[in-house]
Amino acid sequence: MNDFNAQVINEFRANAGKVGGMFDGASMVLITTTGAKSGRQVTSPLVYLPDGERIVLIASNGGADKHPAWYHNLRANPEFTVELGTESYPAKAEEVTGAERDQLYARMVEIMPGFGEYQAKTSRVIPVVAVYRQVA
Repeated sequence: MNDFNAQVINEFRANAGKVGGMFDGASMVLITTTGAKSGRQVTSPLVYLPDGERIVLIASNGGADKHPAWYHNLRANPEFTVELGTESYPAKAEEVTGAERDQLYARMVEIMPGFGEYQAKTSRVIPVVAVYRQVA
């Protein structure tokens, strides 16, 4: 894990899910996935879009031409852990496609216009992932 992510994760956990700096005011979540190749547990801080009973993640990777590692991990192992505020729960990921994907992505761009810039920077269609809480 790089130093930037480690700092964001530590700040998130120390402040009940709140992070300052470039993420000040953003809806943040930590996801802990199982590495697609390594099998190791990897925690990633992400911005999310609230959507009823689920949350939505955008695999923008800052507009890079490749998908982020966490997305590959969820494709290989869709069951993972979510930390939201002070709560932690098991979750399952499902990719959203078509018109629903486009609608959710547009909603995220309305909240955080940078996501529009990310799509403009790459030729890939940026994946949208719905996260559902698992009932124990």
